[in-house]
Amino acid sequence: MKILVVGSGGREHALVWKLRQSPKVTKIYCAPGNAGTALEAENLNIPSDDIHRLVKFAREEKIDLTVVG
Repeated sequence: MKILVVGSGGREHALVWKLRQSPKVTKIYCAPGNAGTALEAENLNIPSDDIHRLVKFAREEKIDLTVVG
C-alpha cells in the first residue's frame, strides 16, 4: 500500500512513524514533510496547500491512501 501524508509538523511525523509499522505499507510519501518524516518516508517538495499538485502526484503514483495531518 502506498500512502501520502500531507503536512509538515510533529503530528505528521507521528502518523508516518505509526503507519510505517504496518506490514501492508510499501511506500510512504510526506508532503512537504520535515526532518523527522524524512527518516521514515520520502519527503516531497509540494506545499500542503497546493491541492492541484498533490492530486496530480497521488494519481501519477497510484496512492492508495492519503492522510491529512
